[in-house]
Parts: sequence; C-alpha cells; structure tokens
Amino acid sequence: MEEFLQKYSLLNHLNVSRETCLDFEKFISMIVEKNKDINIISKETAKNELIRHRHIIDSAQAIDFIDLNRNTIYDLGAGGGFPGIVIGIMVKNMKKNIKIHLCEKSHRKSSFLREVSRKLNLDIEIIQKNIFETAELKSDTIMARAFKPLPIVMELVYKNFSSYRNLILFMGKSGIRILEETLKDWEFDYEKKKRITK
Repeated sequence: MEEFLQKYSLLNHLNVSRETCLDFEKFISMIVEKNKDINIISKETAKNELIRHRHIIDSAQAIDFIDLNRNTIYDLGAGGGFPGIVIGIMVKNMKKNIKIHLCEKSHRKSSFLREVSRKLNLDIEIIQKNIFETAELKSDTIMARAFKPLPIVMELVYKNFSSYRNLILFMGKSGIRILEETLKDWEFDYEKKKRITK
C-alpha cells in the first residue's frame, strides 16, 4: 500500500486520502479500457503512469483555488474528465457538498463521463451541449483545461455566465505570453501557480 501511495507523493501537500488515490486508480483503469474504443486521451499518453502524472496529478492541483465552502463548479469542455472528474473524486472523499457540472458536447465522451460518475458515486451532472449556446449560467468556480484559447474563454464566461466567483485555467508553455496579450483587452485580477508536473 505504501508503494501505491508513493505514486501520488507529489500531492502530499494536499493531504490526499488513500480512498481518493484508490478512486483515481479506478478512474485510470476506466480511461485505459475506454480508450481502446474511443479517443478519450491521446494513444501516446494512454498508459497508467502517464495518465496518473500528466492528467490526474496535474488536474488535482486546481483544488488549491477552489473555495470548498461554496457549492457549484463548472468544467468547460470536460473531455475525458480533466479536471472535473478528478476534483469530483477529491471533494467526495473530503465529504464536501459541491455539485460539479461537466460541459462536454461529444456524445461519446459524455456517455463515458456519466459512466465514471455513476461507478465512482460522484455528485456530477453531465451537460451534453455546446456551452457557447447556453446562457445565464451561474457558478462559484469555473474551470477549463485544454479547452479554448484564453481570449475565447474570457468571452464565453463574460457572455454566458450571469455570475461566478473565480476562474481556474490551465495554461500551457506559452501561458505567460497569452496572458499578457489577453490583458491588453481584458482587465482582471489573477494569481499564477507553477504546476508541480512537468
């Protein structure tokens, strides 16, 4: 068991429970199995160790920016469930009453997300529609990882959400440059966090 928990040692500062790690491993198994039929993640990264490091541990870092006393999260373009399913697993095992909405327009990925949510007993709702065609959404936290360029995300949030408290975005290697360019057209306060995964 110690060897198993060691695989998640990068998350030690978050006090991630053994139950959470077990759920992460079940989620990884479901991804690997489903990836044989549909492209949940790229075939090159569809190996347990890579999924754990590049997707699970990377997504889990978002918990630092979530107010766990609030009760609504939206994940835009949820794809294979990163970060939405990962955060859903964490808040479930923390016994927090937070409803997570995963927005994913792909029918096949939405079906997979529903199956994962059901099997892991998560408080998650899958919204299978084009998020750009929805309106008057309300959320405490909005998250997006590998979704759309920052200016498009800002426009979407501005137009389609009537209220929200914070926005968590995963930025790639060119993130600082994109942020600086976006700040020419948008004014907002932000906090940067260096990811613990490479």
